[in-house]
Amino acid sequence: MNFPLPHFVIMESFIYVTHFRPRVVAFVFVVPFFMSALCSGADLPAVFVFGDSLLDPGNNDYINTLSRANYPPNGLDFPGQVPTGRFTNGRTIVDILGKELGLSDFTPPYLAPNTTGRVVLKGVNYASGAGGILNETGAIFGGRLCLDAQIDYFAKTREYIISSLGAQNAANLMRKAIFTVNMGSNDFINNYLVPILSEPQKAVIRPDAFIEKLISKYNLQLTRLYSLGGRKIVVVNVGPIGCIPYLKDTQNLGGKGCLEIANQIAQGFNKRLKNLVEQLRMNLEGSLFVYADAYRIVDDIYTNYKRNGFEVPDAACCFLLGQHGGILPCGPGPAKVCVDRSKYFFWDAYHPSEAANVIIARRLLDGDSNDILPMNIRQLVRA
Repeated sequence: MNFPLPHFVIMESFIYVTHFRPRVVAFVFVVPFFMSALCSGADLPAVFVFGDSLLDPGNNDYINTLSRANYPPNGLDFPGQVPTGRFTNGRTIVDILGKELGLSDFTPPYLAPNTTGRVVLKGVNYASGAGGILNETGAIFGGRLCLDAQIDYFAKTREYIISSLGAQNAANLMRKAIFTVNMGSNDFINNYLVPILSEPQKAVIRPDAFIEKLISKYNLQLTRLYSLGGRKIVVVNVGPIGCIPYLKDTQNLGGKGCLEIANQIAQGFNKRLKNLVEQLRMNLEGSLFVYADAYRIVDDIYTNYKRNGFEVPDAACCFLLGQHGGILPCGPGPAKVCVDRSKYFFWDAYHPSEAANVIIARRLLDGDSNDILPMNIRQLVRA
């Protein structure tokens, strides 16, 4: 998810970044904190991260794009209080999980100049703000890496791993590595649900047809990851996007609750995605596809926010304008920032705070089949 230009979200023209430096991507969903000693870095050779701004560690810093977060107050609670390009006040879910699983450093962005050589053997992150399943998603932001582009870069990374380790050792690394794919939100927020685009688009394609278009494309992309050696692949569904401050302020004007049409579309997509993940697991020999139900986890935290330690579940901690902080989102300059970030679920108009990311990570790592199935991340690492 990414902040829009004033008053509307935009569709981007797809821009590939043309340079290449060999590297490996790693994503980590944490084993519960008290169990971290049982899953050391040796158990998890690499983690490959594919996604949007929820997981972007700064790839968009190196792209000509409006979708960036490399300025204060982003990173206010990150080590050193440094704005690295993460769309939150502190660590993303993958940052939290990687450390808990024993990785010594944060998984670096693929496009960073120093993510080269054998550094990539410990993992790299391809996630990009404004990226989507569809190549056209997020076009008005300018540059970003859609999922096709991210997988293209992974294919180059794989070539480097093979040349460095040999085919057999590279295959073993891929077989044990965790692949995480978190895509789909932008295909709705910054594509199908954009006010200036949605009505003409909906006249041509109904929500269920648009969902089928996404699922068909996603099927090809996830199958390609498998063909490139991925076996332990965590697929995260779309959260309750109708509850983000941006949509509450811009499309649910005057309403106190979430934008239900957006949540209904997300649930329709998630139902089809769950079926797809199950089919891939059954049909692709040796695969361990896992379905992570971010919608259920976030909805539960949002609904039971006091039980989870939050005081403000429905408004951005950092914003410029809007009842919920969603009209003019958090940006450089005179942004308003809450004093206690741990009490807010949302950091900005789109993205969770670090406090929310910690809870989400815990449930993905050690949750039951209501949160993640057929196994949680801890079990997947050991499988």
